[in-house]
Amino acid sequence: MVVVIVIAVLATVILPTFLGRAEKAKRSTAKQKVSVLETAINLFQTEYGRFPEALDELATQPADIPDEDWLPPTVKKKDLLDPWDNPFVYRYPGRNGPYDLLSLGADGTEGGEAENADITNWE
Repeated sequence: MVVVIVIAVLATVILPTFLGRAEKAKRSTAKQKVSVLETAINLFQTEYGRFPEALDELATQPADIPDEDWLPPTVKKKDLLDPWDNPFVYRYPGRNGPYDLLSLGADGTEGGEAENADITNWE
């Protein structure tokens, strides 16, 4: 019985610390992925003279780009999902620049605070 109580107390103290770190790690990963996608979007624009219409064009060949001009994609389909497995939001034209790119955070909806706050390419 004493062992069970000790384990319960330790879990109560340690678990919140690990959960907080996990959310922090997800936010950090989302920021990094936004940066990588931003680079891929800018490379796409440089290479093809236009911004992608949708993020899928970074991973699969768009119909208007001939085979001889298409370069291997710099991102994979799985890279188009944020750490919470939600698709990144891409708006072209953007409201805050040529395009907007954002993760909607843990709650998957625009806005929010703390772990639910959006992660964007303009802030």
